[in-house]
Amino acid sequence: MSVFLTAEWRKLIMAQYEVDLAILAPYLPYGLELDLFQGRCYVSLVGFLFDRVRLKGLPIPFHTRFEEINLRFYVKRHEPDGTFKRGVVFIREFVPLATIACVARHFYEEPYKAIPINHRIESGPNDLFVQYSWNLGYRAHTISVNANPNPRDIIPGSEEEFITEHYWGYTKRSDGSTSAYEVHHPRWQTYKLHGQQYRIEVDMGMLYGPAFEFLNDTWVSSVLLAEGSPISVLSGFRL
Repeated sequence: MSVFLTAEWRKLIMAQYEVDLAILAPYLPYGLELDLFQGRCYVSLVGFLFDRVRLKGLPIPFHTRFEEINLRFYVKRHEPDGTFKRGVVFIREFVPLATIACVARHFYEEPYKAIPINHRIESGPNDLFVQYSWNLGYRAHTISVNANPNPRDIIPGSEEEFITEHYWGYTKRSDGSTSAYEVHHPRWQTYKLHGQQYRIEVDMGMLYGPAFEFLNDTWVSSVLLAEGSPISVLSGFRL
């Protein structure tokens, strides 16, 4: 497959919520099954910075750096040789650029919506602060973390590895088929949060619909901050 898009994904805040498998059944694309970590089913609220974006190797003016907010869950697809591919499915993705949202929605049926989003990243000798904030439904939403500024390797077999080591994206198409695309990136590092110093002020029902409103009253299972890396998204195909 040829490379469709290159970019950098940086400073990813990823907040995990444990949910019942039945909640995600209506969103599961054909040919996939839910991927669990030690028997637990997660959705992740994610905010990150999309940087140095190139489409087919070319920068698009005014579209090379922007934020994204999404809600995702984790899936796997068994291959005929007995192996499986681990990937993610997006409930909805928000970006501040209407052109990107429109193209992704109408050509690829990715659940994008354009809204105003801002970010703030401050790094000092003892602290790294990362925040993403946006407006929707006449209210402000914010996720932020405070962490040690020195990145560390992810421990093999850990929850952090499970969350970050999914290299396929899958989309449930309106005709019942499933689209797939591969994402290449090196293994990430993460930052150790200062205790429980994170902030999540988000109306999940407003953002992702009534099916996810219960997350407003659900305890966050874990929060991590990943540095990210350069990434390559390969051209997609239908299964």
